[in-house]
Amino acid sequence: MIKSFEDFQAFGKDGFETYVASATAMTKGLQAIAAEAADFSRKSFEKNTEVFQNAVAAKSFDKVVELQQTYAKEAYEAFVGEMTKIGELYTTAAKEAYKPFESKLSTFGFKPLV
Repeated sequence: MIKSFEDFQAFGKDGFETYVASATAMTKGLQAIAAEAADFSRKSFEKNTEVFQNAVAAKSFDKVVELQQTYAKEAYEAFVGEMTKIGELYTTAAKEAYKPFESKLSTFGFKPLV
């Protein structure tokens, strides 16, 4: 129980510091996700341009179809891999953002969720 105004202030300050630490961790995680998404977009655009140039230079329709099929398969695999990586980044960001609260909640007798 809070016994004095100073205890109440300390409790509020601790809560604010916990929130700031959590928000900072989440911001770093979101920055990593944004950087990863931008990098994937750049690589995807470059690959798309390369495939288009190869298709324009192709000598037969069969070669164009082959290029398109290969590109579709590679693009799908790259997309699935990227979404897996971004999912892991979101999970890491959430765990890091939860850590400051976890330590505070443990002082009240709460057990960690994970």
